[in-house]
Amino acid sequence: MVLFRRTVVGLLSGVLIGLLAMGGFLWLNQPMGGPIQPRLVDIPPGTPFTQVSQILRQNHLVGPEWFFTILGRVQRVDRKIIPGEYELHTGMRPTELLEKLVKGEVHQYALTIPEGYNVLQIADILDQKNLAPKQDILRLVRDPAFIRSLNVQAPTLEGYLFPDTYQFSRYTPPESIIRTFVNRFHEVVTPNLKDRATVMGMTLQEVLTLASVVEKETGLAAERPLVAGVFHNRLQRGIPLQSDPTVIYALESFDGNIRKADLSVNSPYNTYKVRGLPPGPIANPGLAAIHAALYPTQTDFVYFVARNDGSHQFSVTLAEHNKAVDKYQRQLNGKRAS
Repeated sequence: MVLFRRTVVGLLSGVLIGLLAMGGFLWLNQPMGGPIQPRLVDIPPGTPFTQVSQILRQNHLVGPEWFFTILGRVQRVDRKIIPGEYELHTGMRPTELLEKLVKGEVHQYALTIPEGYNVLQIADILDQKNLAPKQDILRLVRDPAFIRSLNVQAPTLEGYLFPDTYQFSRYTPPESIIRTFVNRFHEVVTPNLKDRATVMGMTLQEVLTLASVVEKETGLAAERPLVAGVFHNRLQRGIPLQSDPTVIYALESFDGNIRKADLSVNSPYNTYKVRGLPPGPIANPGLAAIHAALYPTQTDFVYFVARNDGSHQFSVTLAEHNKAVDKYQRQLNGKRAS
């Protein structure tokens, strides 16, 4: 009888302890209470789990730090927290917070690379948004081993960082960011387009080079195939491209005004002095410019000049071109034609 009573008491004590433990867990696993407030919480790489608990406590997302620390260790996920920035709120339970941190549901930043941006401008954007240091991007786009790993046959990645809108989280490695740009390039520039380059007697690098010049010369989609047609005519006839954007790319600094002296700069990118295409792309062209370089308008035009409204006047002869220059350019304080 005594043994029976002891057994019953033991069972009841165990149940009571279990109920108390469960009650304590449920109580400690409650949200902080009060008005729900959003928090953008940063968990840097290498942060110990105890410090993660402190960060959450400082942001008023959990109660006792020790409970969240024990929770993580009991579930054996205290070493599985993925670093990054998290969108959390004070209405979340500790178990919900822990699950989000383990799954790595980090905050994503939208990043738009405009058509016609060069690698320096792209590096500036990434640096300004605190997504990647500028010097790291500029080092990687010129790293031969890294370039080869991306299935690119070129001295730099200029022209291969495809303009688009992307989503990146904080602490995404610079290598992963660039790989995403280049992978998108490989998706968009299909085998059919590469086959077209072969038909045109051009390498992919040459196509991107011409497309980048077309991209910088006009912002009008309807004009791109026509501008490409003019440049194809010049290349076939051995006439220098005489493209201002290639000269600008060669300059160490540019204040927005191209001067006569700039046209004498010694650079393979100076298409006033050097015939043929420059040695590589001067920017990262979009699909429309790449398509224009591959499918140019068949035309007799050899010249064009800006009308100062975003469009261009195209000419067949030098005499026609000089008249257009007089009309649209020389009256504007010495601004030059393309």
